Amino acid sequence: MEHPLDNPAWNASITGNQNLAEGTDTVKCFLPDVSPFAGMIQNTPENFAALYDIVQPKRTVAVFSPGDYEIPHPWKVVNPMKCLQMVYQNAAPPAITDIAFTPLNDGHIPAMLALTKLTNPGPFFDRTIDFGNYFGIFIGSELVAMAGRRLQPLPYMEVSAVCNHPDHLGKGYASRLIMHQVRLIKEAGGIPFLHVLQSNTNAIKVYEKLGFVTRTAMNICAIVKN
Repeated sequence: MEHPLDNPAWNASITGNQNLAEGTDTVKCFLPDVSPFAGMIQNTPENFAALYDIVQPKRTVAVFSPGDYEIPHPWKVVNPMKCLQMVYQNAAPPAITDIAFTPLNDGHIPAMLALTKLTNPGPFFDRTIDFGNYFGIFIGSELVAMAGRRLQPLPYMEVSAVCNHPDHLGKGYASRLIMHQVRLIKEAGGIPFLHVLQSNTNAIKVYEKLGFVTRTAMNICAIVKN
């Protein structure tokens, strides 16, 4: 049986994030203002064609694969990425009490968009917050760090949008936010995981120190409908 994380966008779209996805019995896309991810029950030429039919013109979507594969015409490849998929397999960490985590809501969206634009943790849109469970750290009224969740191919839950303002690096904010998410996911009966670019060796070292281990390499390819 295929592991849920071998096809994370598809399995999230039919389990933990089904309210944020639309499509057919074989291909689904997340809502355009939520996420660029799309999933197929299998990455076949027929399903790529079906995905093409339901995607709006000029929209860019991102698809996952644990192995190499060819993107069929008429899709145009715009950004192929080599990533590692990492899973947290330890017990839930203790609660962090030396810093305040603020639950983020719609009123914080402008600050969240500004921080993600500055730090580029991955795609973050006007309604990405709908994935839920975003927390931030504020210095005064300024959002200086945040993290949330994204894909939920249950029981796995992805830690995502981890970002730290460059003026506030070295203070452990990002690591604390990650472990706060890990604790909440574990308490909810989930298994935390994340994706990181293979080239981001500094982040990989941090995640390994926090207890994440590499499960597999993962290709994430951004493609656009002409």
